[in-house]
Amino acid sequence: MSDSESDYDTVSEKTRLMDGHVAANSSGSTASTDLRHGQEIPRKRTRRNADDNEERLEEEGASEDHPTQRRCVQHQPMPQDDEEELKYGAKHVIKLFAPVSLCMVVVVATISAVNFYSIKGMYLIYTPFHEESPDTSTKVWNAAANAMILMAVIVGMTVLLIVLYKYRCYKTIHGWLIVSSLMLLSIFSYLYLEEILRAYNIPMDYPTLLMIMWNFGVMGMIVIHWQGPLVLQQAYLIFVAALMALVFIKYLPEWTTWAVLAVISIWDLIAVLMPKGPLRILVETAQERNEQIFPALIYSSTYMYAYTSMATGEEVPNVRTSRSTSEDHGFTQDWVDNHASHVAQRQLEVHDTPSGVPRTQVIQEEEERGVKLGLGDFIFYSVLVGKASSYGDWNTTLACFVAILIGLCLTLLLLAIFKKALPALPISITFGLIFYFATKELVSPFTDSLASEQVFI
Repeated sequence: MSDSESDYDTVSEKTRLMDGHVAANSSGSTASTDLRHGQEIPRKRTRRNADDNEERLEEEGASEDHPTQRRCVQHQPMPQDDEEELKYGAKHVIKLFAPVSLCMVVVVATISAVNFYSIKGMYLIYTPFHEESPDTSTKVWNAAANAMILMAVIVGMTVLLIVLYKYRCYKTIHGWLIVSSLMLLSIFSYLYLEEILRAYNIPMDYPTLLMIMWNFGVMGMIVIHWQGPLVLQQAYLIFVAALMALVFIKYLPEWTTWAVLAVISIWDLIAVLMPKGPLRILVETAQERNEQIFPALIYSSTYMYAYTSMATGEEVPNVRTSRSTSEDHGFTQDWVDNHASHVAQRQLEVHDTPSGVPRTQVIQEEEERGVKLGLGDFIFYSVLVGKASSYGDWNTTLACFVAILIGLCLTLLLLAIFKKALPALPISITFGLIFYFATKELVSPFTDSLASEQVFI
């Protein structure tokens, strides 16, 4: 048994009480366009225990009556926690690349197979200027005006969300998100499936189609807004992000799409990093309340369901962990089993207080440490790659794809350095725009001229 495990056995009564009352509120949160580390539950508890023990030693003169406190202070397993954090970071960074790539591949494959999303004719109500003039300067100011109008709508809706969350209007926010998800999983999903069937000439009767859409929509609402298998929830979130990206590609004018990508990156930078930025306020408020951001806005490789109950008598609390495959997350099964037993033992030792207040039981599934990415990032990554693929140039499409992944790598590197919520759009979108226009205006003409001169075959 290691030193860290011996520290679990020799905790004080105050630590047991803290484990019993605080464990249910240890979940982290992130904004819809933020990239963030998950909570580090064992490490934070170790630091908190050491601080409590140091205060006791200072108050009581570091007497010989407190060997337990001295041992807890002297044997802090910080290097081991740092190593575990690095393991978690590497595992979840790799896991984050797969869903981002999958979402972009779905959008590119759909645009390549279905002409519906490449044909213009209808536009969003937020883009009144349709860029129909042949004059370049007119198209530029039309795109800028559309981008400003759309950004004003996005900023207004974000501020409204923050105000509702600030005043704890949770039912209104949940209703808002449920209606939005319901529209995406019913109306837009129906249009998507209809175009797929038409593109591949697959016959299907309406009763069968309605039955498929009913089951698909109901299952999606359950796993997104309630509970369900983690893989299924992730699949639905990826599909919703891809569907929204296709809607933007379809209903935004040509130049407006690129202007919106540039402006949304700047807004993401301001909203997350500015002291009074809306998304920063959302993250800080959620952290103060020890709450999670709504799952319909966040893609995560982990999840948490926490319950608290009041019990009396000799009832035994039930502790469950979600680390079913611990080898995938950097810990051995032996460590996980010992950790769960230590937590259960400490919770059992939280007795009734002399005043007759019943003890608190905690039934918790611990959230694994990892990286979370807002669905807005998925959407605009896919818009960039999908818009590049709509022109039929695979060189620019691959360049944008690689640029976004490189930008995501740099963002994750900065996340590991600063260890706080960071915007995930600016670096990736900037690289994507640079790679797109450089490839389209420089690389592709150069390779075409080389091919025409038969410099290479």
